[in-house]
Amino acid sequence: MADILLATINARYIHAAVGLRYLLANMGELQERTRLLEFETKQRALEVASEILGHAPKIVGLGVYIWNVALMSEVVAILKRVSPQTVVILGGPEVSHETDSQLLIEWADHVITGEADLKFAEVCRALLGGAASLPKVIHAGLPPLETVKFPYDFYSREDLAHRVLYVEASRGCPFTCEFCLSSLDAPVRAFDLTRFLSALEGLLERGARLFKFVDRTFNLNIQTSRAILQFFLERWQEGMFVHFEMVPDRMPEALLELLARFPPGGVQLEVGIQTFDEETAKNISRRQNYTKLEHNIRFLRAHTGVHIHADLIAGLPGETLQTFGLGFDRLLAMEPQEIQVGILKRLRGTPIVRHDREWEMQYSPHPPYEILCNKLMDFDTLQRLRRFARFWDLLANSGRFSETLPWLWRGGLSPFESFLRFSDWLGAKLGRSHSIALVALAEHLYRYLAGELGHEGVAGVLHSDWFRGGIKRERLAFLEEVPEGIPSAPNTKMTPAKRQQRHLAG
Repeated sequence: MADILLATINARYIHAAVGLRYLLANMGELQERTRLLEFETKQRALEVASEILGHAPKIVGLGVYIWNVALMSEVVAILKRVSPQTVVILGGPEVSHETDSQLLIEWADHVITGEADLKFAEVCRALLGGAASLPKVIHAGLPPLETVKFPYDFYSREDLAHRVLYVEASRGCPFTCEFCLSSLDAPVRAFDLTRFLSALEGLLERGARLFKFVDRTFNLNIQTSRAILQFFLERWQEGMFVHFEMVPDRMPEALLELLARFPPGGVQLEVGIQTFDEETAKNISRRQNYTKLEHNIRFLRAHTGVHIHADLIAGLPGETLQTFGLGFDRLLAMEPQEIQVGILKRLRGTPIVRHDREWEMQYSPHPPYEILCNKLMDFDTLQRLRRFARFWDLLANSGRFSETLPWLWRGGLSPFESFLRFSDWLGAKLGRSHSIALVALAEHLYRYLAGELGHEGVAGVLHSDWFRGGIKRERLAFLEEVPEGIPSAPNTKMTPAKRQQRHLAG
C-alpha cells in the first residue's frame, strides 16, 4: 500500500521512466509513502487501472506522453469511475499545453504543467494536509536545478541490467524550431557539472553500461560536452554504449578528435537535420550551417567509429516531394548509418500551427497527430512517404541489406526515387507495411532487383548480406532456384557493438 502512487505507460519495457524517478527523488519526507509503477503500451487499460487501485493510493500521479495519451485516457476514466475519491494528478508534455481542450484533463483532478520535479511534492503535501481547494491547472515553472535531486539512485538493479538509462546534464534548447516542444524550453539551464559527473560515477560503480542523454543540445556548451566525453573515455569498459543528441553544425575540431578516440560502436549520435531546403528551414525558424553540418558528418564517418542516426521530417510547410527527395539523397551521400524519416507531428503547444492557413496543413486529430496533407503534399503523397519511412527502417536502418540495397539505384539513379518506387511496389505486393517476416522482405527485395530491374548476380550479394553481422538465420529457400552458385551459410553471431546500437534504436 502507498498513499502516493507514481505511474506511467512506457512505449516499451526497455525505456525506464526518468521523469517519475525525478518526482520520487524529490518527494522529501513523503518519499517513504510513495510507490512507483511502470506499464507498457501493449497492456490493457483495465489491467493498468486494476494494478494501480490494488495499492489503494490516496493520490495518483500519471505521466502523460504522446505515445500513451490514448491509453492513459482510458485508465483515468476507469480510475475516476471506480474510485472517485482517489485524487488523480496529471503531468508530462502531452498535458502541459492546450489544457482547456483535453477531455483527459477534465476527468482528472489536477494537472501540473511544466517541470514538476518539486511542484508535485508540494501539491501532495497540500492535499494530504487537507487543503480546501487547489486550482485545476497548476503551473510548475522552472525549478532551480541546484535544488533538484538526481533520480539515478532509483534505477534498480534490473534497470541497470536490462534497460536504457536516461540521464541529462542540461535542460532547454536555444533554438526555435517550430515543430518541436523544445523550442518552448528557454533558457538553457545546466546541472552543476561536478555534481552530475559524481552521479554518473555512482551509476558506473553500480554496473551501468548503457546511457542515453536526453539533453536536446548536448554539444551546446563545448567545454561541458568535452568534459563528459573525457569522463567516459577515462572509465571506458567493454560493453559500454553512450547516446547523445548533438547539433550537427556545432562540432569544433577538438570535439571531433575526442569522439575519434572512442571504440567503434561505442557512441551513437542523433543529429536532427530535418530539412535541407533552405526556404523550408526559414519557414520553421530553423537555423543551421549546411556546409559545416556536412563536413562534420563526413569527418565522423571517415575518422571515427561513431554511429550516426540522422533525422529528416516529411510534410514541413514549403517542402515538396522533390525537395525532400533531394535532401534525402544529399544526406545519404554522407553515409550515416541510419536515416530516420519522420512524418511531421503537430505537438501540443508548438508554434507550427501558425502555418495552418497559408500552407493548408491538415493533421490527424488522434495521437501522434501526424500531418495528413498540405498545399504541396496531398494525402496519397504523404501515405507513400509513410510507407517509404517504414520500409527504409526495416531494410536500410536495420543494417541487414547494406550491400544489396544500393543495387536499387545502380547507374547513378536517385536513391530516394529508386527506393520510393520499390516501396510503392512492395506495398502493393504485401498490402501492408507491418508484421512482415524478415525472410519475406528479403525475398521481395530479390524478386524486385532480379525480376523488375533485371539485375544479374544479386543473389550472391543478398546471401552475403543475410548472414553478415547477425545471428544465424534461416536459409533463403527462394535462392535455391537461382542458377548462380550460392555459398553455404556461415555461423555468425551479433557483435556487442551492433547489439547495443539496436538496443537503443527505439
